[in-house]
Amino acid sequence: MSSLTHSLLTTTIFSVLTIFLHPSNAQLSSTFYSTTCPNVSSIVRSVIQQALQSDTRIAASLTRLHFHDCFVNGCDGSLLLDQGGNITLSEKNAAPNNNSARGFNVVDNIKTSLENSCPGVVSCADILALAAEASVSLGGGPSWTVLLGRRDGLIANQSGANTSIPAPTESLANVTAKFSAVGLNITDLVALSGAHTFGRAQCRFFNQRLFNFSGTGSPDPTLNSSYLATLQQNCPQNGNGNTLNNLDPSSPDTFDNNYFQNLLNNQGLLQTDQELFSTSGSATISIVNNFANNQTAFFQAFAQSMINMGNISPLTGSQGEIRLDCKKVNGS
Repeated sequence: MSSLTHSLLTTTIFSVLTIFLHPSNAQLSSTFYSTTCPNVSSIVRSVIQQALQSDTRIAASLTRLHFHDCFVNGCDGSLLLDQGGNITLSEKNAAPNNNSARGFNVVDNIKTSLENSCPGVVSCADILALAAEASVSLGGGPSWTVLLGRRDGLIANQSGANTSIPAPTESLANVTAKFSAVGLNITDLVALSGAHTFGRAQCRFFNQRLFNFSGTGSPDPTLNSSYLATLQQNCPQNGNGNTLNNLDPSSPDTFDNNYFQNLLNNQGLLQTDQELFSTSGSATISIVNNFANNQTAFFQAFAQSMINMGNISPLTGSQGEIRLDCKKVNGS
């Protein structure tokens, strides 16, 4: 073999190996724990099944944790870190999460269960990705193959949580920009908003729509009038801002496409929900119509968008660590 042929062959083999070792999805793999913790998915699922017995909201709450984690410093479990040690400002105390994000105890239970079976192996960031899939599936929604191999971050970013997570009172343009900033497109935005097919929202997140919308002195005109009356009763002016309301009144704990049908009827609960359908000329309208008419299309898009979201800037290889307690950095 000539030296040129040999060097070309070596280069080709090296290129193939490089592609194999560094796939485009940031080194995440569906088989990451196949030898080190083969039962990881079933362990996560069984803890969530147990939690659902006493808390029908938990599936939606756990799904939301993955979203709020991934939008800040990538999917690195930073949301789970409590204040203490080197963590001076926890993401849990950021405006989108404070007295709102929940399910941390279930994450701890999953971690304990995994530590008993596979000590020091499964990251908290991967627990959030697995818990979101199991929660959606147990709620009647799609299943998908979760890519794994994320490692846990060593820092929290409270200011990032305050600025990067979309707020329920923002314009569609602002929300679209926040999705775009993490590499997610309009289809991802509409599909992932469909997670509001289950779960609850507190009055304080939408009561600006009920009485004095944008300083007009009147309710949001895109709110169905009978739905408005119900919401005004649940959330009176100067009432308790923490009162819970179903995001999808037609099937509050089931993962289905009713959320999108609600939008067609002007029954989106949050401003950011209804804007997907009621913003004149928006590219989101046709996607909402498609998902409202075709649950299979929604389920397929949702699964792909969850995979896309789970790929946001993960720590891999020797970056970060595998936290032994999801609430704190190792050694702190």
